[in-house]
Amino acid sequence: MVVWTLPAKNDLRQIYDSIAYDSKIYAKRVTQNIAAKPDILDGLPRIGKVVDELKDDKIRELPIYTYRIIYEVSADDIIILAVVHKRQDLQSEDIESRL
Repeated sequence: MVVWTLPAKNDLRQIYDSIAYDSKIYAKRVTQNIAAKPDILDGLPRIGKVVDELKDDKIRELPIYTYRIIYEVSADDIIILAVVHKRQDLQSEDIESRL
């Protein structure tokens, strides 16, 4: 089962707010697509690639648009940890504390 953490949900909200400044329609479309992408993980949890910066087989990512959906494969669930821009530094204190 795919489970979104509160910080990951907040990331999605921030993405929406940022895009909505220019276009609420596009913001809705982008965030809906991002939210739907991890559904594939229910059947294929290891389809994403290992996050290069972390080198941990349990922490993986799915790309979509200019974002990375960072998730953890656990015994029971797939946990969405963060949605970050591809250029965002994962070692930043804000992101690293969630991973």
